[in-house]
Amino acid sequence: MRLHSGLHTGRAVCVIPARGGSKGVPGKNLARVGGVPLVTRAIRAALAARTVETVLVSTDDREIAEVARAAGARVVERPDELSGDTASSESAVLHAIATLPEPPEATVLIQCTSPFLDPDDLDAAITRVLDGTADSVFAALECHEFQWAEGPDGVAGVGHSAAFRPRRQDRAPHFRETGAFYVMRTTGLLEHGHRFFGAIAAQPVPREHAVEIDSHADLAVARALAPLADRPEPLDVDAVVTDFDGVHTDDRAGVGQDGTETVTVSREDGMGVALLKKAGIPFLILSTETNPVVRARAEKLGVPVLHGVADKAAVLEKWLRDAGWDPARVAYVGNDVNDLGCLALVGWPVAVPGAHPDVLAAARLVLTRPGGGGAVREVCDLVRTHKTSSQSEE
Repeated sequence: MRLHSGLHTGRAVCVIPARGGSKGVPGKNLARVGGVPLVTRAIRAALAARTVETVLVSTDDREIAEVARAAGARVVERPDELSGDTASSESAVLHAIATLPEPPEATVLIQCTSPFLDPDDLDAAITRVLDGTADSVFAALECHEFQWAEGPDGVAGVGHSAAFRPRRQDRAPHFRETGAFYVMRTTGLLEHGHRFFGAIAAQPVPREHAVEIDSHADLAVARALAPLADRPEPLDVDAVVTDFDGVHTDDRAGVGQDGTETVTVSREDGMGVALLKKAGIPFLILSTETNPVVRARAEKLGVPVLHGVADKAAVLEKWLRDAGWDPARVAYVGNDVNDLGCLALVGWPVAVPGAHPDVLAAARLVLTRPGGGGAVREVCDLVRTHKTSSQSEE
């Protein structure tokens, strides 16, 4: 997501309701899309909007609260009477803004269940409220489809005659709420207690952003869409950890008559690791594989290796702790289900193309080069390029 530069001119406060309970998708607000928890995605989008001054997360869940604080939001503890299935989003918003010293000009409701939110769209909607163009603005998808509703005599056209079917370009559009965000003039919200009042406007958003997660199927769709809908982010990390088989190799092995296994690696991967080390970025190979070829390759690259490891996540957690690395600033590159624990530990879970579907779903970044065919070089170059550009800006 794009970060705005320059002076922060926030005159709006954003409230993100994030209950711990969810019947449709348990733990939904912490579910990862593009390798990032939904609540974190919502916070990042809000903080990237130049018109947003403060982001409040209203929650009854300790883990959500911890994740929200780490992402830069202020947490408002939601009371039990506002945490049930029947409690409205408005009740959480009103409770949250009541904790502020004074009400903001505009109040923004963002729902975690819409994972693709462009800060520019949010700014545009907030500006329409701040400049007096509208009192209430909602994220909407512009639609031209013919819609029908059930009636006593069968279905009937909604907004169109069954006897006349004008071309798409000749039809006035209608709008579908995406559920992503609602912007309200705070005085009107306090007066009416509801998100829609006064002059209501729709803020169009791209079709690829109009995804709302209410079921496991919706979550699967969002995860599949993330590599296309998310804007590329700089790979800003302090260390890189990789699996071996399927990352440094193509996940195949040759077997000689004596049972000795051989693997094929990429020379350009070796150059990528060398350049990364020269840039001062630590690199570790972590593998369950016991074959000595793993250590031999690590020695050739001149990097530390931990292999023959049964519980990779526990070993990685200890390595990070002992080295003093912030897990949020570490990349882990994997390809199979035994990498999932490690991917969940770090801020940059990375997958190679063709990885197991669960790994692709957990990844924040999916590489374009395959394991054994330049994947390691690609991730090294992404990290090194960002580090070089950051240093040149200082």
